Amino acid sequence: MLDDSELQTLLAARKPATSLPRPFYMDADVFAADMEKIWYHDWLFAIAAAEVPKTGSYVTLQIGAYSIIIVRGADGQIRSFHNACRHRGSRICAAEKGSSPKLVCPYHQWTYELDGRLLYARDMGADFKPQDHGLRGVHCTQAAGMVFVCLAEEAPDFAPVATQMARYITPHDPSQLKVAHQSTITENANWKLVLENNRECYHCSGSHPSLCRTFNDDPDLVGADDSISSPAGLAHVERCEAAGLPARYVADPDDQWRLVRIPFLGSAVSYTMDGKAAVARRVGDMPFDNAGSCLFFHYPNTWNHFLSDHVLLFRVIPVSVNETQVTTTWLVHKDAVEGVDYDLDRLTEVWIHTNDEDRQIVEENQKGIASPAYLPGPYSQRQESGVIQFIDWYATTLEKRLTPPARPAAEMAAE
Repeated sequence: MLDDSELQTLLAARKPATSLPRPFYMDADVFAADMEKIWYHDWLFAIAAAEVPKTGSYVTLQIGAYSIIIVRGADGQIRSFHNACRHRGSRICAAEKGSSPKLVCPYHQWTYELDGRLLYARDMGADFKPQDHGLRGVHCTQAAGMVFVCLAEEAPDFAPVATQMARYITPHDPSQLKVAHQSTITENANWKLVLENNRECYHCSGSHPSLCRTFNDDPDLVGADDSISSPAGLAHVERCEAAGLPARYVADPDDQWRLVRIPFLGSAVSYTMDGKAAVARRVGDMPFDNAGSCLFFHYPNTWNHFLSDHVLLFRVIPVSVNETQVTTTWLVHKDAVEGVDYDLDRLTEVWIHTNDEDRQIVEENQKGIASPAYLPGPYSQRQESGVIQFIDWYATTLEKRLTPPARPAAEMAAE
């Protein structure tokens, strides 16, 4: 089993602007370190708030070793709890989604309020104190219609990204959206390959014929640099800002998240095969159809597109060292009627095609890396600046959370 010092040696051996050494995509010990140091530490996108629309609506998620419940309470607040009864640990909710007035463990019927308080536990004796046996909470917060959870004992500060999300995404009014469709696929590849593939469009023209009808794959728009380095990006930003839509590139100093609004190709206004709107009813207070796409990512597990007519949310969850679950959620105005205001196949076809194409790409990538002949290769500084940014964030984050190597006794004695 690799210890922290061996992981530090691996990290030190990587070359800048180059893909990672093979163990980072293949080794179970590295995967375990990823889960412990990143996935169990950082804020993770869990669900759209629209997935739990009413009191008692819940969603369950499996994040590594942790099963969690996300539920809307009678007060309207969305909370998260570990999905383990405080009696003998049985899972309380087995379904992925559902609705229930209370949370009831199916094993011995211990019953919890939607805020986690234990309400009923039969025959536990006079000394038993229900208030000591409520569900264990998971950090949970909402920002711009997205629900994030954090499994750490102490959660990092989420306020900086929440503030910027509110500025950029509020014009799309997430509170007035509903789920039109959701799909989940499993990609047989390491989670980092899934993120790497997302962070560049070097592959798009050769792999995504449906997407490239409308998506502008100019690397100056979608890379790691400010989009105004592209003439089309600058014109779009100025037009949107003049209409009151925040659009300029804004990013976390540590590169964990970014927001920017980019234009579609030509006269396109949505991700459709003909470039026309997929939904007749605009979302929020969007001033015009061709507002492009507001792109938002937050490492390690989400990228998103906010359009004038609908919203696309993407969630990544690792299952194993070479297995990753990707969930896509399509959101439309809550009053939009399927068959009247939108056709579901037309709304979803571009990204259903694109997701399956990406699955094939990263699975072939994983198979190639599985060969002992694999050697890390150089990234394109122009086309893959976003990948360089992600890998630098990953390596820096993992390294600073590893236990520092012990200092030699002689060095400490000399002080």
